[in-house]
Amino acid sequence: MELKIIYEDKHIICIEKPQGIPSQSDKTNDEDLMTLATKYIGQKTENPYLGLIHRLDRPVGGIIVYAKNEFANKELSKQVQLRQTQKEYITVICGRPESESGLIEDYLKKLKTINMSKVTTKDDKLGKLASLSYKVIETVETEEYGWLSLLRIKLLTGRHHQIRVQLSNANMPIWGDNKYNKVFVKKKGWTQIALWSYKFGFRHPKTKEYMEFSCMPENIYPFKLFESILQQ
Repeated sequence: MELKIIYEDKHIICIEKPQGIPSQSDKTNDEDLMTLATKYIGQKTENPYLGLIHRLDRPVGGIIVYAKNEFANKELSKQVQLRQTQKEYITVICGRPESESGLIEDYLKKLKTINMSKVTTKDDKLGKLASLSYKVIETVETEEYGWLSLLRIKLLTGRHHQIRVQLSNANMPIWGDNKYNKVFVKKKGWTQIALWSYKFGFRHPKTKEYMEFSCMPENIYPFKLFESILQQ
């Protein structure tokens, strides 16, 4: 697979992650983005270093940034921990939301044995606060799936499967999600979830300058139903 590099300097490398490829190596031993990026850097320098700052779930595509040295890794990891980075997604959900925008807050508990999360209560010791805001960009009617809506999501916390769980719980399930969208859980065959990390902002570990990178999905259903507005 050829890497689609958006930006690179001595400290960081920003790559567009395709849907379906892991951010880092996992138990499947499938080809992963971090290994490919390390090999790429290794073509230009000895003892290549690559640090994982944040990750995207395997089905999710979009912007991902890696650190190219320990200093950058430490500085950027600190920003992530202090929630000083800006991460935004676009997603296509089934249906038409009642409100054009809103803030969703829940307590989520990770179910490790089945690799899922569920909404729980504030009193649950295993529950962690999850917060995101959304805005409806456009809605279209389709013959097969009825109404589909394009949403912009701003992630305010980083929990396991957070966007997928919270939107499903708010009756806005993501198209193609075979874990949290009841329509697709029942479907035979595999579909690619319509969730894309299109923007990531942070302060450069060395210069401290604020940087922001973005990319949009190209010719991917159902995003291409909204192609005209995504190209603006």
